[in-house]
Amino acid sequence: MDLVAGRVWVPERRPIRHVDGLLLVTMLALATIGLFMVYSATHTSLETLRLDPGTYLKRQVTWVALGTVLMLLTATFDYRFVKVYAGLAYAALLVALALVQTPLGTTVKGSQRWFELAGFQLTPSEFMKIGLIGLLAAVLSELRSKEPSLSDVFRVTVIATIPIVLVFLQPDVGTSMVLAAILVGVLVVAGARARHLGVLALAAIVLLLGAFQLGVVRDYQITRLTAVFDPENAPEWATYNREQAEIAVGSGGVLGRGYLKGPQTNLDYVPEQHTDFVFTVVGEEFGFVGSMMVLLLFGVLLWRGVRIALLSKDPFGAYVAAGVVSMLAIQVFVNVGMVIGIMPITGIPLPFVSYGGSSFLANSLAVGLLLNVHMRRFK
Repeated sequence: MDLVAGRVWVPERRPIRHVDGLLLVTMLALATIGLFMVYSATHTSLETLRLDPGTYLKRQVTWVALGTVLMLLTATFDYRFVKVYAGLAYAALLVALALVQTPLGTTVKGSQRWFELAGFQLTPSEFMKIGLIGLLAAVLSELRSKEPSLSDVFRVTVIATIPIVLVFLQPDVGTSMVLAAILVGVLVVAGARARHLGVLALAAIVLLLGAFQLGVVRDYQITRLTAVFDPENAPEWATYNREQAEIAVGSGGVLGRGYLKGPQTNLDYVPEQHTDFVFTVVGEEFGFVGSMMVLLLFGVLLWRGVRIALLSKDPFGAYVAAGVVSMLAIQVFVNVGMVIGIMPITGIPLPFVSYGGSSFLANSLAVGLLLNVHMRRFK
């Protein structure tokens, strides 16, 4: 401790004095950019249909407002309460994942992963990301040894595999990848041995091969995967999204064509542009410079998350932060990778920027947990 004027300096321990302002501002900046991108991607097609051009924008503003309130509420209580109720939340979300596959769920474009509630689509798999982070952190933080044993790794892998399989069957390969990344990220920070992670990777490969052999992976999913490595021999429908996305991003050049002036965006060439391919709007209208600025914001977001994991005074807080960082990092990597053609199209939204209520609320919960761990790092 520092001695100043003969007195011992003690850090201010009230949580509100330790809000990570940079993390908060970065998240809100990404959300604001998302509002502009969602409007740009949707206003022309809505006007063509003689509908309110601000329909999607108004909905997204609602989700941003609700997400911000949810994030702040999450930061108010001690995050250690999550440890107490993590198992209950995980079990409830498993039930929701099972129910969404019944007639209670809604099927859209061949995937059954939503509940239709008052005109809005609620996606339980988005919230399972947070539920899985909480339970993995709770289990691993209770280990008596300094590093997880092989049996510990197996136990948490089973915990993660159940929702991964349920989500994979919807089918939703993208979210399954995110759940798997959360598992690996938390295990790495918990100190799992490399050989144990190797066994885990080998088991995952065997399961994937089995899924291919049993026909669990559908033909169109296989075609999308192979199209990344062999686009010349892939059918047109499998490469259309990627090609249009690359055209949109490439046409932006260094500085972009200007807001609301992108022809690919205005002519609606890129499918699902306000959700999975929203980064193409950034690339076309703001160019390389604008794209790098958005990626820089994500870099700051992830850096603050890593810093919070390092500053945490208890393993549970560190594991929660590690899970959140893993969740956000894989989503950014896969989403941007889809747009520039280095990743298969899997339907992962860009955090805080893509249109969608469940995704925004789940990511807001995650940032709220990061703020919570940071605010209570002296307790």
